[in-house]
Amino acid sequence: MRCACIDIGSNTTRLLVAEPDGRALRELLSRRAFTSLRGSEPAIPAEKVAEVASEVASQATLAREAGAERIDAVATAAIRHAENRDELCAAIEEASGLVVTVLSEEQEARLAFLGAVGTLAEAPDGVVAVVDVGGGSTEIVCGTADGGVSWSVSFRVGSGSLADSYLLGDPPSSEELERVRLHVAATFDGLEVPRADVAYAVGGSAASLRRLIGAVLDRGTIEDGVRALSDACAGDLAPRFELHLERIRVLPAGMLLLGAASSALGLPLTIASGGLREGVILEQQRGVAV
Repeated sequence: MRCACIDIGSNTTRLLVAEPDGRALRELLSRRAFTSLRGSEPAIPAEKVAEVASEVASQATLAREAGAERIDAVATAAIRHAENRDELCAAIEEASGLVVTVLSEEQEARLAFLGAVGTLAEAPDGVVAVVDVGGGSTEIVCGTADGGVSWSVSFRVGSGSLADSYLLGDPPSSEELERVRLHVAATFDGLEVPRADVAYAVGGSAASLRRLIGAVLDRGTIEDGVRALSDACAGDLAPRFELHLERIRVLPAGMLLLGAASSALGLPLTIASGGLREGVILEQQRGVAV
């Protein structure tokens, strides 16, 4: 069955249309728009509500034109914590005909884990960790391919929220980056993570890093990437790496979050091909409600 997921996040609104392809999924259509909802608390402004509703409607139309038999719209941290989230969900339903599922922290963690592990060419053995860095939250999830999630934790901090708070220069200064490091260190202070055998990274920051530093994230590659992003302005880096200007701006914060999570796990992170949207579509294929 051809299915679609529209993921309304803190940084972006993203569409994926896919169908089964053996163990994995075959991508048929993907779209992304930077509809930043960061800094909208406690309530999302009316103009932003209208913008997001319009974008979801456009992506829903594309999904239907691509032959999607089922379309699910899900929302994460920025909407989860907004006082007027019901207003946004109602505007989206009116514009697109889709009922938005506002994911809990636990649901977001489970779907990110499912999307990462469920789209690997082979099911991994042992305990698997998945790190999902979004614009407004970060999840670390542990479990097994057969048994699913056994442990998860969510932090109300993401690449966008950190960038908005600390990374004001273009490029960011060493002092700004150090303040991000200190904030991340304080966030993860005292965190005890189950021992894992392998770890994966998902989310917008992780996906973008393939073009910048490759598929494996460890202390060395992440520091190389941070240096690269602090040596030139976003306008020069965006075309070089074929990334959106806004992604370049928030990426150093995302990288430092991923690096801290890698250190907490004691493992390098391999960038997974699947994440939250793939997890939703795998649930759709099984006939399960998100």
